[in-house]
Amino acid sequence: MTTPPYWRKSSHSGGDEGNCVEIAALNGHIGIRDSKKPAAGHLTLTRKHFTSLLAHLASRP
Repeated sequence: MTTPPYWRKSSHSGGDEGNCVEIAALNGHIGIRDSKKPAAGHLTLTRKHFTSLLAHLASRP
């Protein structure tokens, strides 16, 4: 039996504002999906690429 992934929103997402992404740990990778359309699928990144993505987003003005 496989445990389903635990998807979570950032604490910066706020309440029901709608523009949110969710992340989950997926067998050594990180999954990213649109919280409004979870059934539409997800993007899977290695932890290294996810860390690089976060660093890039944090550096933007």
